[in-house]
Parts: sequence; structure tokens; C-alpha cells
Amino acid sequence: MPNLKDLKNRIASVKSTRKITKAMQMVAAAKLRRAQDAAEAARPYTERFNAVMGGLTASAAASGQGPTLLTGTGSNQTQLLVVMTSERGLCGGFNSTIVRLVRARAQKLLAEGKTVKILTVGKKGREQLRRDYGSLMIEHVDMSEVKRLGYANARDIAQIILTRFDAGEFDVATIFYNTFQSVISQIPTAVQVIPAAFELEDGVEVSDFYEYEPSEEGILRELLPRGVATQIFAGLLENGASEQGARMSAMDNATRNAGEMIEKLTIQYNRSRQAVITNELIEIISGAEAL
Repeated sequence: MPNLKDLKNRIASVKSTRKITKAMQMVAAAKLRRAQDAAEAARPYTERFNAVMGGLTASAAASGQGPTLLTGTGSNQTQLLVVMTSERGLCGGFNSTIVRLVRARAQKLLAEGKTVKILTVGKKGREQLRRDYGSLMIEHVDMSEVKRLGYANARDIAQIILTRFDAGEFDVATIFYNTFQSVISQIPTAVQVIPAAFELEDGVEVSDFYEYEPSEEGILRELLPRGVATQIFAGLLENGASEQGARMSAMDNATRNAGEMIEKLTIQYNRSRQAVITNELIEIISGAEAL
């Protein structure tokens, strides 16, 4: 049984930890607001961009022509999995849910005899996948120095992917991230970016509303690389909001758990102190009676 000094030190230690977790919760709450606004502001642009691209790709598919980014290589043998996670931990199951989805996809593809390559964005995903899939990792993008996420970051990642695609290193590329729903809900998401898979809204034919110059195929060659960067940027923004929401929730739980632990340790400390005082009184009384 711990003595009074040990209990007092443990209470002081847990109180210090609670101060840290409370501060991290408040910081995450402040960052969450900005990250959530950025993610929500990007959604209308991404949705409209995908709608326009959906019309263009549907028209190009009907004509049987289009760039390789749209039509693909004619094979799906080699798959590139782009895993986007955070650079820091202490955010609950945020990273684990993405990695779990990637593991399931990788196992399925390998079981089908496909070749799997992994590109990681963010340190935590790389750390979790390295043990089982280290031999499949071809590149890592370090985002630790990025203080404010911008489109340029997504464009750089897209350029790495496009360069490898042009070199014939893979046939299909899929990005993995968490879609932000709320502080307590982030949905692991997989989106195929190469070949481009834009969904056209039901009943909407975008090509009916616009005339394209010089041609739909020419525009696609210019816009498809930007479409890859746009999808990656949207994923990074969703990830940013999801990370701060998960960290805020995790630190709130840690703060409450620390409070409960302090209460239990305080009760144990008071009981131990009462027992020590009672024993001392008994010794004093017993000594007085002996005289």
C-alpha cells in the first residue's frame, strides 16, 4: 500500500497532467474552428468542380477518347495507396481508423494478386504501416513543417503522384483520409483519383449547359491534373478538421478521467492519513495507560 508521500506525489502528478490535457483541449477547440471553416468552404468548390468534370468525362467516355488520366492504362494490376494521416498523436482513434481502412484494402488487393505500393503523407500513418507493409512503401511526404495548410501543399503531393503515373509505376491511385462530420464523428474515406472517377449528379448533363473551347478533350488534359490536386486538397482539409475534432474529444476525455483519478486518490489519501492519525492516538493512549 502506498504511503502518504507517494499518494501526495501521485495526486500532484495527475493534477499537472490534467492542466496539460485541458490546455491541449482548448488549443484543439480553437484550431478546430478554423479547420472546420476551411473544410466546409472547400466543399462547394470541390462538388461543383467534380460536377463539371463529371460532364466532361461522360462526354469523353461516350466518344471513346480522352487522356490516360481519365481512361487509365487499361490495367488495374498495380495499385497506389496514398495514406494521409497526422504528424502528431494524442488524437484518439483518428489515425488508427484510416490505417485500418488501408490495411483492409491492401490485404484485399494482395489476396487478389495485385501489386500494392504505399505513399504516406503524415508521420503517424507511416509509423503504423511500416511494420507490416514497410516493403511496399515507396515514398513519404513530411508535413511537419507546414504551419498553415494551403493548395500548394496538395499540388506538390499531386505532382509526386502524377510524375510516378507518367513513369508507369502504377495503374490506379486511391487516397485515404477522414471526412469530418462532427467532433465525435470522423468517417474514414477512400477516393480513387487515377483514373479519374467523377460522379455526375442524377439528371444533370453539364455538357448541355456549356460549350467548350478548344475541345472537351483538350480541356480535360489541362483540368485532370488539377482535379487530382483538388481531391487531395479537399482530403487534407477534411483530415485537418477531423484531427482537431478527434484531439479535442480525446483531451476532453483525458481531462475528465484525470479528475476522477484525482478524486479517488484524494479519498485514498484521506483514509490513509486518518488511519495514521488513529494509530498515533492509540499509541499515545496506550502509553498513558501504561504509566
